[in-house]
Amino acid sequence: MTLLRRIALATLAAPLALGLAACNSGTEAEGGLSGEPVAEVAPPAGKTWSDTVTVTDMGGYAVGNPDAPIKLIEYGSLTCPGCAAFSMQASIPLHEKYINSGRVNFEFRSFIIHGPLDLVLTRLIGCGSPEAAVPLADQIWANLGPIQQRAYQDQAAMEAALALPEDQRFVAFAQATGVYDFFASRGVSADQAKACLADFPSLENLANLSQRYASEENITKTPTFVLNGQIIEESSWDGVEAALQRAGAR
Repeated sequence: MTLLRRIALATLAAPLALGLAACNSGTEAEGGLSGEPVAEVAPPAGKTWSDTVTVTDMGGYAVGNPDAPIKLIEYGSLTCPGCAAFSMQASIPLHEKYINSGRVNFEFRSFIIHGPLDLVLTRLIGCGSPEAAVPLADQIWANLGPIQQRAYQDQAAMEAALALPEDQRFVAFAQATGVYDFFASRGVSADQAKACLADFPSLENLANLSQRYASEENITKTPTFVLNGQIIEESSWDGVEAALQRAGAR
């Protein structure tokens, strides 16, 4: 059975197990990376580095100076409360102080560990321009409670949606969970969203990428941060910021 079929058949109120993957909001020990201070780099004329976004070959959204010597990757679930807490603390200082300095390139990879809702949200943040993806993720986390409360109101409708043919399944699931209105108010029309969710191969690709995060990148929880190729045992903004500064973002 493919990962996407396991997602579609997962118990809707419970996390999807991907190896040992789980949402984690605790603060752990600091990482050990260190480096000399890195000089600021000016962005292209008329822009900030936060305006520079590329989609990576691992399905992430890389924000900032592509040549920055400090590279931070976040593996986060869009339905993870710990990831939401990190976003609320980190989004503004991460962009204004570190990404826009040209010292840090930040990549967000959506790790689909909590079933169909995670998959739908992941597909829809990528339904518009790449520049919109990370801001949309932050908006989801800022409204995570209401999104989940609305989504789980009608379990029968969700289950019925997941029994439909592949090109209809997640279109109907999004309707049942009420996410179209959320995205429409943020620039992704219902028609645009439905077209994205009817594209079953793209959904399969997202599911397969998450499987790779678990099996090849050894990601076992969300949020997980990788700094210059090394997993750091931090899940709070204070801890991640300290690691960035030790690596030279100072």
